[in-house]
Amino acid sequence: MKWSDHTWNKTSEIYNRILNMPFITQLSAGTLDIEKFKFYMEQDANYLEYFGRTLSLIAARVHDIGDVLHFIRFAEGAIVVENELHKSYFEEFGIEEKSPLSPTCHHYIHFMQSTAAHAQVETAMAAVLPCFWIYKKVGDFILESQDKINNPYQNWINTYAGDEFGLLVQKAIDICDKAAEQCTLAQQEKMTEAFITASRLEWAFWNSAWEQEKW
Repeated sequence: MKWSDHTWNKTSEIYNRILNMPFITQLSAGTLDIEKFKFYMEQDANYLEYFGRTLSLIAARVHDIGDVLHFIRFAEGAIVVENELHKSYFEEFGIEEKSPLSPTCHHYIHFMQSTAAHAQVETAMAAVLPCFWIYKKVGDFILESQDKINNPYQNWINTYAGDEFGLLVQKAIDICDKAAEQCTLAQQEKMTEAFITASRLEWAFWNSAWEQEKW
């Protein structure tokens, strides 16, 4: 069994909890409170800046030159491409300044950056994978189950359910599987632990938007 299959199976309960969160079910239905979505988008913009930096750090540490290029492209996507989605929503909402980091956003980005800087690089690669993989799975789930009529969040849904993002996600999964093949069982377990922690933080990130979390 591939490392990715084994690890996804271990996080299936977390993923199912995410699908049943009020934030996700109401986003799918188009009934999510706009203030909760605004909070989410503000924090996601904060997150993506540091996510891009984390991916760049991983690019500097990976062993395969082809993977260096892939992680550079991943970083570009996080900083440039997805920021275009945020820009359109920020203009719609009249948001002009960055908001302070929420407690969960602060926790998540520092987990990623410390892992990318200090852990084995394969562990760091696994730590950033849930942000790709879970978003794709959630986007696909919503697209398949939603009522598309006048959903104000359709652009967000289309971004993560799209084929282009799907190719990027599959590449990230393949890179982790290839890296895991070169690792010992103990090292693979470290990769899995990092993936599980990041998956929990994905749940916490959406929940923090639902709660409009403050310090």
